[in-house]
Amino acid sequence: MLIMDKRLYFNISEAAEILGLQANTLRYWEKEFSVLSPAKNRGNNRVYSKKDIEIAEKIKYLLYDERFTIEGAVKVMKKLKGIPLETYKKTKKMMLDKCFLADFEKLCEILKAIANSDSGVSSES
Repeated sequence: MLIMDKRLYFNISEAAEILGLQANTLRYWEKEFSVLSPAKNRGNNRVYSKKDIEIAEKIKYLLYDERFTIEGAVKVMKKLKGIPLETYKKTKKMMLDKCFLADFEKLCEILKAIANSDSGVSSES
């Protein structure tokens, strides 16, 4: 979780600083991601809640760390609605580890088969 103080709302500059982004990036994401829609105050300025910042953090992770396109990240964000980023990361890691282990076991079987066939060929000669 990002470090935020006890306030309920942050202006766009503060939200951008918390996320390590430029304010114009957040404005662009608001246009592309319907799930990111901060409220506006009486002065018509954006006010980001902690929930808005968490949503932006998910978007940032998908775009910058997972290397999704905007279109791909939009699709994933719809599926991740209500799922915390840390839960997504842990689940994805467990799935990748499981796939890696299955692939590793298959590779070991193939290598054993090759080793057995090589040893069988040399013993016949």
